[in-house]
Amino acid sequence: MTQNFSPDWLSSPSVRKVAGAFAEKGVALWFVGGCVRNSLIGGAATDIDAASDARPEAVIEIAKRAGLKAIPTGIEHGTVTVIAAGEPIEITTFRKDVETDGRRAVVAYSTEMAEDAQRRDFTMNALYLSPEGVLVDPCGTGREDLMAGRVRFIGAPEARIGEDYLRILRYFRFFAWYGSVEDGVDPEALSAIAELQDGLAGISAERIGTEMRKLLAAPNPVPAVAAMAQCGVLARLLPGAGIGLLGPYVHLEAEAGLAPDMMARLVALGGEGLDDRLRLSRAEQKARRILVEGLERPELGAEETGYRYGSNVGMRIEVLRRATTGRPLDPTAFPAIAKGSNHQFPLKAADLPAELEGAAIGEALRRGEAMWIESGFMLDSEALLSRLFGGQ
Repeated sequence: MTQNFSPDWLSSPSVRKVAGAFAEKGVALWFVGGCVRNSLIGGAATDIDAASDARPEAVIEIAKRAGLKAIPTGIEHGTVTVIAAGEPIEITTFRKDVETDGRRAVVAYSTEMAEDAQRRDFTMNALYLSPEGVLVDPCGTGREDLMAGRVRFIGAPEARIGEDYLRILRYFRFFAWYGSVEDGVDPEALSAIAELQDGLAGISAERIGTEMRKLLAAPNPVPAVAAMAQCGVLARLLPGAGIGLLGPYVHLEAEAGLAPDMMARLVALGGEGLDDRLRLSRAEQKARRILVEGLERPELGAEETGYRYGSNVGMRIEVLRRATTGRPLDPTAFPAIAKGSNHQFPLKAADLPAELEGAAIGEALRRGEAMWIESGFMLDSEALLSRLFGGQ
């Protein structure tokens, strides 16, 4: 099935240069994947990927003859990155699977678009667009599925999942971003996932973590996570996790006008051993711990929360607290948090009496801070010193 479609990026300098180089040699070039999918639904094309029946060495030669830089970024998979007008375009030779083991595939090059399409995961990801704006849908339902919010495996779900078990998580991630909540997940896909989820044991924590980050960054990941829980995948990957707090948090986050925050959503989701199970970076681990700490200190007022955690994190903590208690948002909380984030404790160690040493310095500063907070952040350094040390 072919149609015409011409997104703006087709006329960008980088695309024109690369397309022109291939056209000059009479070699077919097709844009495919996210750039086509997202453009069709009015989204942004952040990465431009293309496919061709030309072998990698031919792609490199075409690029060099056109004065373009070619980098064999994934040459073992048939991928060459061509730099044009300062922009990278990944070009991968048509491929077909020869053998798979659920984690990686042995592939062979192909000259047929239909074979290349059959090795992809979902129909919405197998849409090919020519430089002239001709859209080809080898699976026949890719565009229709995309527009209807149907995340559908190409062919039998069992076969696609068996080729790469990470596609189980990709299914939920794509449903979170592109699926129709009204229609729900595909029962056939969910059944196959439930049956084959043992294969996730062979997937690395790094790959699982990457997919979960992308899933939780979706505008509303709750229906997808609920489907994961329904078929047992959530408990398998993140024991102890649940959607009980995630749903209220996402609702209040949107009500507050906050952008989606993956880490706060992960805290709401909960679970055991998240740092290791998702291979969180040190920065992510620290961010998660701070959010958990703030959530577990409900006695802190909004202004003190802002002082201790800053405006952005403080607002997330406030929303998490509200989601936990089931209370609506307090319209005065965010301004108080923002105000608190600007406070600076007026005392420093150098302000204290010279005879204080060691632990006594820290203790005096802690007492002074407590007094300052109790005063509504009103006491200055002179008043604090007077209260702490009297006439000394």
